[in-house]
Amino acid sequence: MGKYRAKVGGMSCSFCTQTIEKAYSRLDGVEEVSASLSHEEVLVKYGPDKVTPQELKQTLLDLGYTVRDPDKVLSFEEQEKELRGEENHLYIAGAFTAFAAALMVAMWFGLMQPWFPYAMLGAALATMFGPGRYIKKMAYNSLKRKILNQHVLLEFGAFAGLTGGFLGFIISDFPVVDFFAVSIFITTYHILFGYSSLAVRTRASQAVKNLMDLQPEKAYIIRDGEEVEVPLDEISVDDMVRVRPGESIPIDGLVEEGYSSVDESLVTGESIPAEKKAGDEVIGGSINKSGSLKIRVTKIGEESFLSQIARHIKEARALKPSIIQLVDKVIKYYVPWVIFMAALGVGVWTLGLWLFAGTLDVPRGIFAALAVLVMGYPCALGMATPLAMIRGGGEAARKGIFMRSGEAFQVFGDIDVMVLDKTGTITIGEPRMVEVQALSDERELLEIASSAEIPSEHPLARAIVEGAKDRGIAMAEPKNFEATHGKGITAKVEGKGVLVGNLRFLEDQDTEIGGLEIAEGMEEKGETVIGVTADKELLGFIGIADVIKDDAAEAVNKLNELGIETIMITGDNEKTAKAVAAKVGIDEVLAEVLPDKKAEKIRDLQNKGQKVAMVGDGINDAPALMQADVGIATGAGTDTAIESADVVLVRDKLTLLIEGYHIGRSSYSKTKQNLTLAFSFNGVGVPASVTGLVHPVWAMIAMVASVSAVLLNSFGGRLIPKSEETIAPREFKLKVPTIHCENCVSTIESEIGEIDGVKSVEVSLSSKEIKVSYRGDELVKERVREKLLELGHAFNG
Repeated sequence: MGKYRAKVGGMSCSFCTQTIEKAYSRLDGVEEVSASLSHEEVLVKYGPDKVTPQELKQTLLDLGYTVRDPDKVLSFEEQEKELRGEENHLYIAGAFTAFAAALMVAMWFGLMQPWFPYAMLGAALATMFGPGRYIKKMAYNSLKRKILNQHVLLEFGAFAGLTGGFLGFIISDFPVVDFFAVSIFITTYHILFGYSSLAVRTRASQAVKNLMDLQPEKAYIIRDGEEVEVPLDEISVDDMVRVRPGESIPIDGLVEEGYSSVDESLVTGESIPAEKKAGDEVIGGSINKSGSLKIRVTKIGEESFLSQIARHIKEARALKPSIIQLVDKVIKYYVPWVIFMAALGVGVWTLGLWLFAGTLDVPRGIFAALAVLVMGYPCALGMATPLAMIRGGGEAARKGIFMRSGEAFQVFGDIDVMVLDKTGTITIGEPRMVEVQALSDERELLEIASSAEIPSEHPLARAIVEGAKDRGIAMAEPKNFEATHGKGITAKVEGKGVLVGNLRFLEDQDTEIGGLEIAEGMEEKGETVIGVTADKELLGFIGIADVIKDDAAEAVNKLNELGIETIMITGDNEKTAKAVAAKVGIDEVLAEVLPDKKAEKIRDLQNKGQKVAMVGDGINDAPALMQADVGIATGAGTDTAIESADVVLVRDKLTLLIEGYHIGRSSYSKTKQNLTLAFSFNGVGVPASVTGLVHPVWAMIAMVASVSAVLLNSFGGRLIPKSEETIAPREFKLKVPTIHCENCVSTIESEIGEIDGVKSVEVSLSSKEIKVSYRGDELVKERVREKLLELGHAFNG
């Protein structure tokens, strides 16, 4: 099977994805189609013997979309160009709208001139067939495929206004200027909505570009015994490349000569460097930490590890489940209803009136139908979701959460499974000294080990030195320091011959190792065990591990309380993974998962019908973050992970996941409220228009009123009571030992009483306790705690 991927411009709703998928499914040879609205990409699997890539591209063009190559860095520049084009459309339409508004105001003040209808006609035609021309193409292609969406709804209303204006030249009861004005206003609004949607989706998604930036542009290859600097694209398989300490490894290959520790965290996610010797594989983009390496190139171009990760990111982006926005679900039924009501308007005043009165009122029937189509375009419809997202986004930002996509708001509150990466997500992502098991004197053990490791740059050595500093251990300058790569070091510390290294290294130095059961117990907990000897005497063991974040267990516990299943995924070995998972309360572990398989694991969960969130921080997590229904990157993560995510935790705290979950639920609820308000005006206005008594001006007034209501509900208060209002309030108590006077009591009652959701506050000076009654989600409790901290009060509970 062949694969065709394309970046698609002009997608604005889930009907666009349906249109694309239906069009492709009707082509002979197409086996599978995945269209992503959030990333504006399509992935088609096809039989090359039946259909060509050019035919697949032409299908998109015929549908009215623009097509870009997703592999080119210039794709983003092209998207920016589209945004500028849409901005120009908006400026032109805005100018015509301002002109039309001026004529309307003049007319309302009794300054009507004979040329006003013709001027308004010219403005209407210029707006609809100038900047609004592309909407007609989209609407035509949708209608041709029997799909009703907002483009179709706009054109029904716009052409109804245009028709009504033309009829006004013939029928005196038809307000010419008003009908033409409506065509201008709703077309301009639709362009504004399209521009806003495109602006939201057009962001600098540099994930793939950042990946390739990890590789240096040039490398040193060995030819005829000499080192030659050449561009990366001139390297061939079997070339010999020299990489010195501190340099980035430019290619995938096998170590021919040398020994070094290599930091592969950017690509594998694991914080402890891997020791590399002759015969070991190395990955392009990783960092050579210590020794010099001579590497034979085994993979170049599209076969290299980073290129494969880039490809998996692109495919995951196209295969990501398409989220059907709530507004699209509503439109699916709303548009046919408007068309039916328009037909009813004609029927009532023609056939209906003839049956009851024996006469026909065709002009009134036409007026009623046109009024229905004009009133049927809800201006607030397009604003309902964005305004709820803006409100929720602002609240999330104050908490340290950056919501990068509208889909994140809609899906976050419906998550069934939260998959968490281990290294850098559950753990801090760097080795720390976590345990010391001394056979005699612990302080002596740390003094000798840390002193001996002072000259070493190895991460495990730095962990020992920093751990000793934290415990206030005094260190002496070592002598005769010598490192054995991948094993350990020898040195003289205050006249004693010291060995610090792994147990095999100590055995090679003829050291008798006792207490092996202690070392084995430390290894069972996922620790890297370092032995320490002085003058051939074993002093004890030091455990090095990647430390679990302080709030990881709390976050996992709260997720489980919310009914969200937690799974840990990692490329690390199963023993270490299970040890970490047990400490934070995660039962299911996916260990030893290669980077290119993480997205596949996410897809497996999605194929079971589950909504999946993925939390990660590394390049190896990027495909999975892109594939998940909601990809969540930690703020300390790589640029590639952050650019692949829908949500970014700006502060590196996992408890923010719970905050994001509640904000997502709240924003989705606000979206539903806004839609209810938006359609309430149309729910009254459209049936009223069937009477043939609704003037086109009332359509514009309804648009203003509905938008005002949505704005007020989003930012100024709650116009639709939450369902929780019918539920009894909940209570919680906090001990506040810093309450010392009546002034404290009154201040706390006043400040906390103002928090949205709080119903009552009782403060006891004698028991130094507050009791809060509230409605709503757990965010209310968090706001109360934050307010107490702002007021300078400590609390328990």
